[in-house]
Parts: sequence; C-alpha cells; structure tokens
Amino acid sequence: LSSNSLDLLWIHFLSRVMEKYLRKNFDVQPKNPSQEALRRWRSAVWLVKNPRRRFRMVADLAKRAEGERKRMKIQEKMRVALYVQKAALHFIDGVSRAEHKLSEEVMQAGFSIEPEELAYVVRSHNIKSCREQYGGVDGFARKVSVSLKDGVVSSDIPLRQKIFGINRFAEKPSRSFLMFVWEALQDLTLIILMVCAVVSLGVGIATDGWPKGMYDGLGIILCIFLVVFVTVISDYKQSLQFKDLDKEKKNIMVQVTGDGSRKKVSIHDLVVGDIVHLSIGDQVPADGLFMSGYSLFIDESSLSGESEPAIHNEITTWSISDGLNLFLAIAVTILVVAVPEGLPLAVTLSLAFAMKKLMDDRALVRHLSACETMGSASCICTDKTGTLTTNHMVVTKVWICGEAKVVERKRNRNVLKSLIPERVLSILLDSIFQNTNSEVVRGKDGKTNILGSPTETALLEFGLLFQGDYSAHCKESNIIKIEPFNSVKKKMSILVALPSGGVRAFCKGASETILSMCDKIVNKNGESVSLSEEQRKSITNAINGFACEALRNLCMAFKEVENTPNMDTIPDNDYTLIAVVGIKDPVRPGVREAVQTCLAAGITIWMVTGDNINTAKAIARECGILTNDGVAIEGPDFCDKSPQEMKDIIPRLQELREVVAVTGDGTNDAPALHEADIGLAMGIAGTEVAKENADVVIMDDNFTTIVKVARWGRAVYISIQKFVQFQLTVNVVALMTNFVSACASGSTPLTAIQLLWVNMIMDTLGALALATEPPNDGLMKRPPVGRNVNFITRIMWRNIIGQSIYQLAVLGVLTFDGKRLFKLNGSDSTDVLNTFIFNTFVFCQVFNEINSRDMEKINIFCGIFSTSVSIGAVSLLVGVVLKCIPVVPDKNAATIKHHDGYESIPSGPDMA
Repeated sequence: LSSNSLDLLWIHFLSRVMEKYLRKNFDVQPKNPSQEALRRWRSAVWLVKNPRRRFRMVADLAKRAEGERKRMKIQEKMRVALYVQKAALHFIDGVSRAEHKLSEEVMQAGFSIEPEELAYVVRSHNIKSCREQYGGVDGFARKVSVSLKDGVVSSDIPLRQKIFGINRFAEKPSRSFLMFVWEALQDLTLIILMVCAVVSLGVGIATDGWPKGMYDGLGIILCIFLVVFVTVISDYKQSLQFKDLDKEKKNIMVQVTGDGSRKKVSIHDLVVGDIVHLSIGDQVPADGLFMSGYSLFIDESSLSGESEPAIHNEITTWSISDGLNLFLAIAVTILVVAVPEGLPLAVTLSLAFAMKKLMDDRALVRHLSACETMGSASCICTDKTGTLTTNHMVVTKVWICGEAKVVERKRNRNVLKSLIPERVLSILLDSIFQNTNSEVVRGKDGKTNILGSPTETALLEFGLLFQGDYSAHCKESNIIKIEPFNSVKKKMSILVALPSGGVRAFCKGASETILSMCDKIVNKNGESVSLSEEQRKSITNAINGFACEALRNLCMAFKEVENTPNMDTIPDNDYTLIAVVGIKDPVRPGVREAVQTCLAAGITIWMVTGDNINTAKAIARECGILTNDGVAIEGPDFCDKSPQEMKDIIPRLQELREVVAVTGDGTNDAPALHEADIGLAMGIAGTEVAKENADVVIMDDNFTTIVKVARWGRAVYISIQKFVQFQLTVNVVALMTNFVSACASGSTPLTAIQLLWVNMIMDTLGALALATEPPNDGLMKRPPVGRNVNFITRIMWRNIIGQSIYQLAVLGVLTFDGKRLFKLNGSDSTDVLNTFIFNTFVFCQVFNEINSRDMEKINIFCGIFSTSVSIGAVSLLVGVVLKCIPVVPDKNAATIKHHDGYESIPSGPDMA
C-alpha cells in the first residue's frame, strides 16, 4: 500500500464508517445471546476502543484488494464496491439474525417472520438458504400467512402495510416556494439590477433628497419584485405539474391474485404476500420469490448499469455622483433591453401549457421537449394493431380439413362442434389451450375473464366456444418448455408431456412461417398425412384470401416428439398443420380522417407491421395510407434491394433530414422508440419497457391522439415564433429610439426605469398571452418545419421590420417635433412630452402584441376571445404599465394671488 495521502484519508474514512456502525449496532450488550453473538459483540466493542487496530484492519483489507483493483477498469471498480457492500450487509444481517426474536406485534398479527429478516433474504439472493432454512416458497407463504391459491385477503392489507411497510420509495421532499424565490434571485441580470437599485437609492437621496431621490430606486426594486414573483409562480406551478405527471407515470397497474380471484391493483398497493403475475415486457413491481413460470429473463440494467461567474471582485468604495449613477443605470438598461430574457419563459410556458392540454387529450408527455419536436415531425411510422385498429380481436373464419368455415358466435355449442370433426377438434383445442401465454380466470362476479394479449384472447374465446372447461385441458398435461413469441421467429412454441407418456410440441404464429415448417396435415379423421404441393397451394390461397379480407392470419401445428432426457430446444420442422384462423381487428373510428389530416399537413404515414402483407395492404387501404401508386414491401425483400432501388421505392431515403415519430407497444419496439426523434408508446397495450423508452405515452392507443400531439407541437413552435417576433420588435424600437435621440439631442425620451418596466412586464405578460394560444385548424394545412430551416422566417422579418419602421416613425416625430405639434411650453414641457412618448410606446407594444397573434393573416382579431388567459394577460399588461406612468406636475406654474396677498380657493371639477 502506498503512503499516498489520499489512500490514507480513504482508509481513515472507512475506519470511521466502521466505528459509526459498530457504535450504532453494538452499543448495548444483547440479552440472552448465543456464544457466537456474544463473541461478535465483544469484538465490536474492542474495535471501537482501539482505533489503531481498526485502522490496520481496514488497511490490510485494502492491501489484499490492491492487486485485483489494478487489473480492473474504472467502470468495474464500482462493481467491487457493490460486492464489498453486499458482503458487509451479509455480515451485519448475520449478526442481527443471530440475536433476532419475533416481536410481540408481529406474533399478534399472525406472522412468523420479521420485516428485517425478510429484507435479509431478499438482499442475500441465497437460494439454498431459502430452501433449506425457510422451506422455499411454501415455507415463506406460511411465515407471511398467505394462501398460494387464493392470495392475500383484502381485509389483511392495512395490517400487512403496518407491519411490513408500503411499496413506495422514500420520495425526495419537494422544493419549497421560498427555494424557488431564492433560485430566481440568483439570476445575474437581477443581481446587477439589485446593485443598481441600491446605488440609485443612495445617489438619489444624497442628491435630490427625501422622498424624490428614492423614486428611481424603488421603481427598479418593484420591477425586480414583479419579475421574481411571476417567474416563481410559473416555476412553482410547473414543478407541481411535473410532480403530478411523475406520479401518474409511476402508478403502474399489475396483475395479482387476491381474495381467490385475479385482479388489477396499483403497484403502490402491493403488500407482502401478494401473488403477482408477470408477462413479457412487464416491470417487476417489487422484490419477491419466483413461484412458477417458463423462460424467465429479467433486465436489471437499471440497477446494475450493465446491458450489456460575473461580479468576481468585491465592491469596496463608491463615488457618489450623478454621472456614475446615470452611467450604471443606462448600462444596465441596455443590457436588460437588448437581451430577450423572456424567451426562456415563453418557451417554458408554451411547453408546459401544451403538456397540460395534451394530458386532457389522453397523451402523457414524459419529456417536455417532445411537445415541440412533434410539431416538426415529417414522418410517422405507426404500428397497425391497436393503433390503427381497435385491438379487440375476434376469430371470424377458420380453414381446417381443407375447408374454410365461418365462425358464428351466436350459434350454440353443439352446432359449432358439428362444423369440425371430433378428433380434429380435440387436437385443435389442445393447441389453443396448451400453447398460450394467457389465462382464463374467474372474477368476483363469477364470470370468465381472459387475461392476455388481444390475439391470445381471441384464440381462447374461440376455443371456449367449443369447450367451456379450460382448466381440464391444462391439468391433463405438464409443460416442459416454452419459447415465447418474438418478432424475429414470428412464432410461439411449447413442449408438453402428455398423460399417455408421449411428448408433443405445439407451434403457432405467422401463417407463412408455420406453413414452411409443415410437411404433413391433419385430415378429417384426425390423422397426420403427407402435405402435397397442391394442398400447400390451396392453403396459401386460403391465407391470401383471409388477408385480402383484412383478417389477421395465424397457423397452428403440432409434432410428436421422442422423449429424450435432454430437451433443450423445441424442433422447427416436420410439423403437422392443424388449422389456419382468420382474426378480425376493425379499424378505429376516425383513423381515416386523422390520416388525411396528416397527409394534408405534409406528414408521411408509414405502417410497419409483422402481419401478412396482404392483411397489411387491406388495412392500409381502409385507413387511407396505401394509395394506388403506393408501395407495400416485406422487410427481407426491401433489404435485398440496391441503394438505387431503395431510393426509387422510398423518396429521399438517404437524405436523413426527416423528423421521424415511431409508435410501438411491445418490448421489441423499445430500441426504435428510444432512437426515434419522437417515441410514442401505447398506454393500454404497451409494455412498461416500451413506455419507459418513449417520449409520449398515448393513453388511449388511438392514432387520432397522435395527430393531436402533432397539432399541439406545431402550436408550441408557432407560439415561440410569435413571441420572438414581438420581443425583437420591442427591443429594436426601444434601443433605436434612445440611441438616435441621444446622438441628436444628448438626451433620451425613455428613461431607464421606464425601459426596465416595459421590458420586464412585456417579457412576462407578453409570453403568457402568446404562449397560451390554442392550436387552430390552419396549423395542419401547412408542411412541417424541417431540421435546417431558419427559426426566424422571411415573414417574421417582414413583420419585425415593418412594425419597427412604423413605431420608430411615430416615436421619432413625437421626439423631435412633439413640442411644436402639441404646443408645449414651459419648464415642464420636456417631462410632459416624454410621458406622452412613453404612453405612445406602450400602446404601440400592445398593438404589436395583438398583431403578433397571427404572423401571416390580416385579420389578427380572429379567435382573440378563444382563451381567457390571453385576454387577461393583455388586459393586465395594459393596466400594470399604464398604472405606473408618473403624473408630471407643472413645477413652475404661476400661482394667482389677490391684492391682499391670499391665494384663491381651488375651484373647478379637477380641484373638487
């Protein structure tokens, strides 16, 4: 071990950590301890009293780890620290458990395990100990008093939460309102203004006396107060909104068995003893024990990380003079006016307002910037099932024994059974009920419920039409191995041990995939016979016929397998085809209109699906996506095309300028959702993995909602453009007016305090008014904004230059010829004129605000009363600014006196 001071400090720190733990946990001698526990307690006391020995112990451990640490990368060092911590926890828990006795509270509640001991079991991951010491799952079930069949009783939930705790992380306390005030006061510009206000107060009172000398300073302070107030209110409300959205995002619904039936509960309502059912893509809601299942893989990358300054110098003295005060005030004014401080506020307000409205429209925005990015989307790659369609599937046709049959659900069971030979029906039902990842359960009302994906639900409902006793089929056979469905193989397979002693493999999936695996077919007698080429063509025609009717095709097959000791894989060939089923999934109402809206807005719609190409084409035509000159192509065929052929099929494919939005619902969609410019996950059918990788969650799985997101995205982009146009006009006019006047006459018509007021108030209220404009129908009749398009458009420059010339002309005439026009004389004529110029400047900005509502149309009053927020902001803007306009008295006005020296009594309506 080197004598490096950092190493010594590190060892000293670890030694103190050890001391702190020992003092905390071994301060009092345990009552009635075992010999081992007593020995450990004495060792702990000795280590507390001997810091040098404790230091040597830590140093010795560090020496042992030195050689290994050198061979590791920086990233792997953290893993070593975790392992050391885990080992330490095992030692700690071992000591604790040696002294452990059940508390009175736990025993009275009917449990035979303490929460601390349960936590130790979870942390240890010691499967051998769980089986030998606790009796496995059954033993733990007895200790926490729960039935593995019926689950937790609802009346026990409060007691379990009291003893074992609630399934929630300790949340970080929210920032207080005063913390937001403090953070707002850290703004550099406000700090400079505060210094300017203090200097202005000191200089003003010293030169002009009390109270006249304090007006400018108090004005700046009041301006700062209002800006801070508006900023803090906005940020605080936004933080509360984000907190609510975060709670909504974390409130995951999970499937549990409770009170003897299956039900959905919030992840926060889980208690110790709950039996949780997980499917592919689900988030594991809590630590627990594995009861039963097949092919379980858990991604723990979120836990393990593997997935693979201005004013530097202090102010010492001040020179009290008007020149310094004037210079500082003018410099700060130029800084404040020239920089559009309200732009971040406008952006934040626009995004937050759009996020709130989208939540009302059933779209949960997980990333704030996604609101604006979606407005630039030029292409949407959408899934078919559940997004364009209703995701409520029903088997309407079946091809079996060489014939296509229509499934009429209203017929009774005996009539339906007569459609299919008995022996063939038995094999078909075995395939449906055995090869599934869904379940048939009984609800509290006694009704049958099917839990699983829509496709699996449709197949099980079809099977239950012929055979109502689902559990009988499941109990007859033992499952050996399952290969869940994936988008690469496009099939699901299962290996089961039959009651007769044989082993049978069942397989189902995409029709083309399953048919290519079959070399036999089931005849009317339920026998496997060779599949001829003529029969293969007939089946292919049936598949294409179903697809042209917009039916989703699935093939089912089986194979008798030799019973061998090692069955690690399920065969992929020599299967016997059972049937082809056609599943109807109707197009959602309003989808065709939504697609037309997107096309009119310049947004290209690409439908990406794993279904049969004929099914996809039929649905795409029904939705209005596939036109007569459109192209539908399968993935492998597209990959085989040359670059030139790709460019011919998909225009501008290699320009890489598209802003792409991708929809998805499955775990396999997560990479695409993450890599896309905008990832849109489905809230109902989507897995938790898909939602975590998405920017927006479509709560109702409806394509129409995606169009609403695009409309609000464009509204946000336009709102920010409106504010930039408005703000730049204000800045240009204010600076040019003062600059030209100062060069020509040596004085400025707009004072520092007036410019501060106008800029700050215009920034906040102007942003509020323009950022809360709702989207209009015209937004979806223009092309999307490209990646490399200039933010300030030619139309914006036209409006900015035109408004600036108009305002500068008006203010210039008043500045240089105002006294003559209004016949102003006397010593106060300059003050009166400057006040009038300020009034004019303010009203020009109010008109500018209204003109900025629409950058292209002449009728800028259209829809002005559509939002109360905008009306209130403009009204408040006028009111606040005009209320602060000073009334300038005539200081040298002659006072009329009578011959006796007394002044006349004030008279007239103005002096009443």
